This record gives sequence, structure tokens and C-alpha cells, in this order.
Amino acid sequence: MSKKHYTLLVTTVALFSGTRGFASDVVLIHGHIYTGNEKIRWAQALAVTGSKIDAVGTDQEISSRREAKTQVIDLQGSTVIPGISDAHTHMWFGGRALRGFNFATPELRITVNEPDKLVAQLKAYAASHPKDKVLFGRGQFSVAPNSPVTHQLLDRAVPDRPLVIHGTGEHNLWVNGKALAMAGITDKPVADPLEEKYVVRDAQHHPTGVLIDPAMQLIVRALPPEPLEDRMAVLREAAHFLNSYGITSVVNATGNLKEIEVYGALRDRGQLTVRTRTSFAEVSVNHHLTPQFLADLEKARTTYHDDWVSANLVKFFSDGAGATSAQLQPAADGTQTRPWYEPADYQKTVLELDRRGYQIMTHSIGDAAARMVLDAYEQVEKINGPRDRRFRMEHLFSLTPQDIPRFLKLSVIADMQPSFCCSGNAPNRNHRWQTLEKTGATLAFSSDWPCTWPPDPYIGIQEAVTRQSRPFGNSASSPDPEYFMPEEAVTVEQAVNAYTRAAAYARFSEDKLGTLEPGKEADLVVLSQDIFTVAHEDIGKTKAMMTMAGGKVVFERPKL
Repeated sequence: MSKKHYTLLVTTVALFSGTRGFASDVVLIHGHIYTGNEKIRWAQALAVTGSKIDAVGTDQEISSRREAKTQVIDLQGSTVIPGISDAHTHMWFGGRALRGFNFATPELRITVNEPDKLVAQLKAYAASHPKDKVLFGRGQFSVAPNSPVTHQLLDRAVPDRPLVIHGTGEHNLWVNGKALAMAGITDKPVADPLEEKYVVRDAQHHPTGVLIDPAMQLIVRALPPEPLEDRMAVLREAAHFLNSYGITSVVNATGNLKEIEVYGALRDRGQLTVRTRTSFAEVSVNHHLTPQFLADLEKARTTYHDDWVSANLVKFFSDGAGATSAQLQPAADGTQTRPWYEPADYQKTVLELDRRGYQIMTHSIGDAAARMVLDAYEQVEKINGPRDRRFRMEHLFSLTPQDIPRFLKLSVIADMQPSFCCSGNAPNRNHRWQTLEKTGATLAFSSDWPCTWPPDPYIGIQEAVTRQSRPFGNSASSPDPEYFMPEEAVTVEQAVNAYTRAAAYARFSEDKLGTLEPGKEADLVVLSQDIFTVAHEDIGKTKAMMTMAGGKVVFERPKL
């Protein structure tokens, strides 16, 4: 590709004399624009006024909308797609990792297998952040009781302040002695039996410093409150990072009223550059419909319901992930993992929240959990009656053949992460993308960032069309043809639609987002290469050159 495709020419152009009745603020011309509109899939140009698209068409048609003050962006043949709508993220965790240390990225990877190097890096980080009351980071580590992952190792580096390392999958924490003390975790069992079950202890019943799933709440509750300005900085940086990948909207798969209020504060200051829809959930914590929980849900729904900050969504965890799933007993019918909830309790809770009008999304890794969720969704539909619910299920590593048709029948959205495919030792029921597509079900794609690092949708598209994972991250590095199931690959267009049109539908935003059409929000990304024609193995090399959200350029890559 020539160098001109890597730069954008942005100019203000004076027009020939004459009146123009439909002048636009911005026009993008000379492009290769994938609209996502099934009737008119491709265009050369589009026009924007304010935050919305005025028109999409040929260069000649759009040029008629130019006046002296119109900004003209010459795409020089670059490919444009709708802004990426990442259907499942955790912006707070991602922002925390950006502002802390991160030892599990393509550029830097340090594990307990290099203890001296790990300690040295942690010491250096602590020394460079003397004012931080608690030190945060991200890393990859074992949760086995007999592993060298201990608080004593972290104490060598940071003995004087709490240190909290998030596991790459966000289902475990590794903390030092100060953090254990802060949370009141000693040799005695903690008060909650379920949380105690997931406090990893050694043979002498001493806490190792590793906390899994429900036990993570011991640390979360003990953390000192942070000023609003600090929390805003975390999420502002997270939003800008997402923009650099062409991501313009997200669904946060964990969150609470306090987090949503931060997005609202950023929006009110004009500093929010990613549209957010945030669920109520803590990682692997069962919901209890207490008066306070219901009050917070209602306040979030009634206060935050615009294009940039919205709520009305509750996330459930029907089973664990990774080590947590391994600790659970297989179901009697041979399906993979036993659910967290008793089916009757899950159905009762979902039934009540659905009755109140909330959208429900449920984390389901194993097929036993998936069946429990589908059964509950079906009963809720029968009991509460028909409405536009858009039930969602997340991850879906494994599905039994008899459950796959139920997604279309029950109008359940399957939200899946290409980067999680094609690794591990699960049976060949995994990540049935093309099978779900052929049934007519809605398939949305997402990153689960920061569980995938970075949240690169173009790597995700490459993985989706090749069924071969990237060599770093959550995926395996050596292919297994039987496991990869190439028949489950999707086309590039299907993958793009899953990251845009379907993901917008999953967040009730299809009337405003997901395609490039007149009247919709001007959320789009200009790409460094044409992902529709480049070799599939090279799609992951694509970069976002410019990202526009609501008609404003929120990211532009420096010119080469």
C-alpha cells in the first residue's frame, strides 16, 4: 500500500460561487467506505453536521454539500468502517492497568518464573509512585496453593504499602502482606463461607496472597475511597486508549452506580470520548435484590439513559472461568461446569429483574451453565410475556448442539470474543460462530478488555476469519486443526458486522450506531489498509488512522 494511504489530508476548501442549501460541517471524500447498510454497502464519501451523518454517496453527491467553512477530509482511498462497538469490556479494570504496571503485554511479559526480575520491576514502580496509597498492576500467575505465587515474594518488593495485582482474566488477585492485612485476611477463616472457599491457603492454612473470584471482594471492599478527579483520570485514559483502536462505544460487563456517575461527570465536562452502557455486576458475585441494590439500579436507569452514558443492564455470572471452573464439579450429564447459581434461584432473580424492565446479560463459559441460562430465559419469556428484551449471553466457550437453535428461537444475543477461541483442551463444541450465524441468531464480537490485551478488533477479525489465534495473550501459539474447527470461521464482513451492527443492536443503539447512514451518529474509523481485500493473515496488522465519535475526531495517528 502506498504511503498516501497512511495519511489523511484535512483541509478547509472554498467552493465555487453559488448558494448551497444543504451545507455540511464536515465531508469525507475519496474513500472506500463500508457502510454496513445491506441496501447500499459501499460509498465513496459521506457528510456530517454536528454529531450526525447527513448523507452518504459518491464524491460528486457529497461535494455538493461543501461551503467555505466545510472541513474536507480527503481519505485518499482509505477504507472506512463504522466505529467499533466493543460489546463486552471492563473499562475500569483496563484504565487501572493503564495507569498501573502491566507485566502481561506483547511488549513486556514478566512472571513468577523470573522472581528477581519481578521484584526489581515492582521495586522500581513503587519508588516512582511514592504518593500512591495502594499500588495496582496486572500480571499472569498461577492460583495453585503450592505455586511460588505468594505474598512473601511481593513483600520483598513492597513491604510498606498494599500491592494488588490483577490476574489477566480478572478472576483472581495476587496481593502482598499489607493488602492481606488491609482486608483483614488472616489464618482464621473469613466471615463469608463462599469467600473463604476461594481464599487460597497453603498446607498450614496461611493465606498465600491469591484470591479467586468471590474472595476478591475482600480486597475490593477494603480499598480506600478515591477522589472523583482520580477516578475520572482512570476512565478518561481508558476511553482514549480504546479510541486508538477505532472503538467508539462499549458495554461494560461489570460496574455499579459509582462507576456510572464517573462517566456522567466526564460527559458533563465534554471529556467522554467513548459511549458507555454499564452493567451492574461484581466479578463472580451472585446478585441479591436488596433494597439498596434495587434503589441503585433504579437511580442509574432514571438518571443515565442518553447516547453517552446509559445503564438499565444487569450482568450475572452463571459459572466461573479458568481456575474457578476447574474447581467446580462436572455436571451429571457430562457438560463442562456446574453453574454458580442453583437454577431456581437464578431464574427467580432474573424473573424479577426482567419484570422491572432491566436487560439481562449472563457470563456462561461451560455448556451446563449455558443450558441453565437458556432454560431460565425461556421461562421468563413465558411468565412475564413478550417484549423486546435482548437477553444476552457472554463468552459461550462451549454449547451442546441441541442448545444452539435456542438462541434464534429465544432471540438471545450471543456475545463472543475471537481472542478466546482456539486455545485450551475443551471439546469440539467451542466458539460456534458460523453455526450461530447460519441459524440467524445475532452474533456480537467483543474483546473483554483487559482480559484481552490490547483490545485490538483487527486482530480479533483476523482470528475470526482464520480460526488461528495470535501468538500472545489468551490464545495458544501452536495450531491444532481439530480444535480450530475451520468450518466455524466467519467472513470478514460477518466479523465487521459483529463488531459494529450486531454490537450496536445488543446495546439497544441500532437506530443511532452500527452503520454509516444518514441520521445516524458519525462514529467511524479510518483504517491503514483494506481489511476486506488484504490477506486474512495480515488483517491483524491494521491500524486505526483516525477515529471519529459523534462527528468529532477523538483520535488521529501521527503521520508517517
